[in-house]
Amino acid sequence: MPGIDKLPIEETLEDSPQTRSLLGVFEEDATAISNYMNQLYQAMLRIYDAQNELSAATHLTSKLLKEYEKQRFPLGGDDEVMSSTLQQFSKVIDELSSCHAVLSTQLADAMMFPITQFKERDLKEILTLKEVFQIASNDHDAAINRYSRLSKKRENDKVKYEVTEDVYTSRKKQHQTMMHYFCALNTLQYKKKIALLEPLLGYMQAQISFFKMGSENLNEQLEEFLTNIGTSVQNVRREMDNDVETMQQTIEDLEVASDPLYVPDPDPMKFPVNRNLTRKAGYLNARNKTGLVSSTWDRQFYFTQGGNLMSQARGDVAGGLAMDIDNCSVMAVDCEDRRYCFQITSFDGKKSSILQAESKKDHEEWICTINNISKQIYLSENPEEIAARVNQSALEAVTPSPSFQQRHESLRPAAQSRPPTARTSSSGSLGSESTNLAALSLDSLVAPDTPIQFDIISPVCEDQPGQAKAFGQGGRRTNPFGESGGGTKSETEDSILHQLFIVRFLGSMEVKSDDNPDVVYETMRQILAARAIHNIFRMTESHLLVTCDCLKLIDPQTQVTRLTFPLPSVVLYATHQENKRLFGFVLRTSGGRSESNLSSVCYIFESNNEGEKLYSSMFQDRRASEKQKEIERVKEKQQKELSKQKQIEKDLEEQSRLIAASSRPNQASSEGQFVVLSSSQSEESDLGEEGKKRESEA
Repeated sequence: MPGIDKLPIEETLEDSPQTRSLLGVFEEDATAISNYMNQLYQAMLRIYDAQNELSAATHLTSKLLKEYEKQRFPLGGDDEVMSSTLQQFSKVIDELSSCHAVLSTQLADAMMFPITQFKERDLKEILTLKEVFQIASNDHDAAINRYSRLSKKRENDKVKYEVTEDVYTSRKKQHQTMMHYFCALNTLQYKKKIALLEPLLGYMQAQISFFKMGSENLNEQLEEFLTNIGTSVQNVRREMDNDVETMQQTIEDLEVASDPLYVPDPDPMKFPVNRNLTRKAGYLNARNKTGLVSSTWDRQFYFTQGGNLMSQARGDVAGGLAMDIDNCSVMAVDCEDRRYCFQITSFDGKKSSILQAESKKDHEEWICTINNISKQIYLSENPEEIAARVNQSALEAVTPSPSFQQRHESLRPAAQSRPPTARTSSSGSLGSESTNLAALSLDSLVAPDTPIQFDIISPVCEDQPGQAKAFGQGGRRTNPFGESGGGTKSETEDSILHQLFIVRFLGSMEVKSDDNPDVVYETMRQILAARAIHNIFRMTESHLLVTCDCLKLIDPQTQVTRLTFPLPSVVLYATHQENKRLFGFVLRTSGGRSESNLSSVCYIFESNNEGEKLYSSMFQDRRASEKQKEIERVKEKQQKELSKQKQIEKDLEEQSRLIAASSRPNQASSEGQFVVLSSSQSEESDLGEEGKKRESEA
């Protein structure tokens, strides 16, 4: 006999749509078996009830056996051994149908009893278990809905205990009922063969024992065939008993092991959160907006497939795409009056979904899994191992890390063979390796007690030196395209839009050094590690406007300039070595946490584009700004020289006029004095003109 198709009892607790779909196939098979067995039962009943119609009933039985291979059973429909066996039976019954006389007692015991028992006991048991399972499933769904609607703001311990107890009871009842229902359906695959073969075997044995006249037809070959069929029936029964015993033991083991899982929110100490997952599946409640304020929640089965989040309703054969979660952002949100909610936003920000997990463990695991998938860790050969290393690095990031020299030597052991003088030597060129910085400890870059700011300062708080007020921005609304109604010409020219980038602010912190990219890399590591440790997944999205002289961080909703970074104050810029969308820059400003006049703050962002594009735009704008300022300086110098030349010409004209006036004879003043231009005065005038020329040349 070929293998028996079985329902997986181990997957009854998960109750996935795939399991429900497979259950539907078994239920359809049970319906087909019931229909077929009813027809066979009616045929054998005719043999039992009417001796006169025995030939006709035997002929009908033979006909039904011939049509077995035409039946479309969802399970086991292509059983060639069973089909050939029934075909052989149909031939023998057709040959004996003309000479059969039925003894009611023998036929009742050997033929009618097995098929009646299968029809009245086994098939009805399947129908009863189906109804009980449907009721238990509906009760569990209702209990889950009541549990999901528990109020977070107005928690009532009594109500919460009752609802939790209801979920526990309904889930346990559904699980137990489903396991027994699966066991009965699996057993039916054996019993349907026994119910077909046993009545026929009893019928033939009754015919052999009763009809001596048919001995010429019952030759040794037919007896051997019947013996083989009897042996096969015993083997099937023995296999069924063993499998039933195994399934019963599996049910008992699963009941014991699954008891803690009946609670909707298990204890996280007993079931710790796995943060290294790159695949996850389970039921979630999805929020669907029905109006401006109102919304509904639908419970569906969600699972990850590569870089996609799939959803599947109960009863569907396959799932559909819910969202592309490559390069997406995920964060926990406070949603209305529901707990354990999180929001997924696509990489372009055009699509977002709010989902609700059943427990805190599932809530954190879903967030970590989607966060791992968004980093495209699943594309590697060992995604779980890489995710574990990333999370381990995040855990170690909040502890004092070894020096850059030790980390460099641990990553590149060959560097240990170099003499110590090579590592301690200094270099004055900017293009050489910064060996001094590599030998410094972490405290030389970032102070141990430096706080991390995870959000952007609001416009009303932009009072820091070198920020918005230094450029006269304050908290007023600005036009990002440089069009200002009352601004001057120079302000309009400085506000020309060169390029606009969509960025998400990750955090900022004060640093001690600003002359090496390792400062930016270390700041990235600490900020990302702190976000991972404290489960801070919320990121503020802004528009980064690159102008000729500054960087402006603009609120995309209100168009308010939140922060302004002057380009001359940006002393260092670097992008992440692996993830090019992460970039950071160091801003040197006056004041700060340190006692010196100047302080350096490192800002870390995540962009939809690569960081090199933003750096290229900044570099081009800085060159354009420097070129424009150089042109303005040349024009200003030419303008000063022209004005000095005009002043010299004016002085010469004035001197000529005085000389002409002094050359007139006997011209006295009103007081009787004469105006005489002496030679010494003339020399002094000449010296003054030469001095003016020298000053103009200088």
